[in-house]
Amino acid sequence: MKKPGKFKIPTKYILTFLSVLCAGFVLLTLINSNIARPIREFAAKIILPVQDGMNHVGGWFSDKADDLKELRDLQKENDKLKAENDELRMQNAILSQWEPELKRLRELLELSDVYSDYPKVAARVIGKETGNWFSIFTIDKGSKDGLKVGMNVISDGGLVGSVTYVGENYAKITSIINDDANVSAKFSSTSDVCIVHGDLKQYDNKMLRVTDISLSANVKEGDMLLTSHISDKYVSGILIGYVSGIEDDGNKLTKSAWVTPIVDFSQLEEVLVITQMKEIGEE
Repeated sequence: MKKPGKFKIPTKYILTFLSVLCAGFVLLTLINSNIARPIREFAAKIILPVQDGMNHVGGWFSDKADDLKELRDLQKENDKLKAENDELRMQNAILSQWEPELKRLRELLELSDVYSDYPKVAARVIGKETGNWFSIFTIDKGSKDGLKVGMNVISDGGLVGSVTYVGENYAKITSIINDDANVSAKFSSTSDVCIVHGDLKQYDNKMLRVTDISLSANVKEGDMLLTSHISDKYVSGILIGYVSGIEDDGNKLTKSAWVTPIVDFSQLEEVLVITQMKEIGEE
C-alpha cells in the first residue's frame, strides 16, 4: 500500500499569504488605530523577525557576491602579472644571451677608435686549426671585402697577427704566437727595438720570448711593447703586450725578456682587419 506523502505548502502560497496579511495590517491601521495597535504588535513579533532574517540573508548574498567579484578581479590581476612576469623573463633571457656579444662588439668599437688612423674591416672568426690556441684561424671576410695577404689583424686590445691566405668569402689568419711568427717590436718607454718570437709551447705559460734587446736599453717589467716602425710586415704602434721579465744574455751585448700578449689567444670571436698595407720606410 502506497504511503501518503507529507503535505507541503508551496513557497509561493506562503509568500502570497504573508503579502496579503501585511496588506490587511496596513489597511486596518489606516481604518482604526485602536484596532491596529495589537495587530502592529503582533506583526512586529511575526513579520519583523522574518524581515530581519531576509535582510540578513540578502546582506550575506550581497557580501558573497562582492567577495566573488573581488576574487575574480584578483585572479585577472594575477593572470596579468604572471603574463608580464613571463614576458620580462623572456626578455631578460634574450638580453643575457646577447650581452656577451654586445660587450665584445663594444670593445671592438673602442679598439677601432684607438687605431682610428687606420681603415679597418670587422670580421667574425668562423674556424680554427686543432689545438688549444687560435694560432691559425679563419674569418668570414675575403677578397670581395678588400682583404689581401699581409694585412694586419687586431682584436682584444692589440695585435693578433696577419692575413696569410685570402679566398673570395674568407681569409686565414696566422697569429703572432704561431711557431713561424716573428714581430719587429719596440718598447714604448725607450723606443729600443727588439724581436718577439712566436712559440706555442711558451704560450702555454701565456708568454712569448723577446730577444735582441740592447744591453743599454733602460727597460723594465710592465713596459709596453708595440709594433716597430722598422717592421716590414706590421704597421707601427700596435700594442703587443707587457714586459713580464728581463734577463741579460751571456754575450754581454744584448738581453732578453718575456712579454705577456694583450690578446687572449684562447678565445677569439671577432677581429678587425687593417686594410692599409705596411709600406717599407713607413714611420
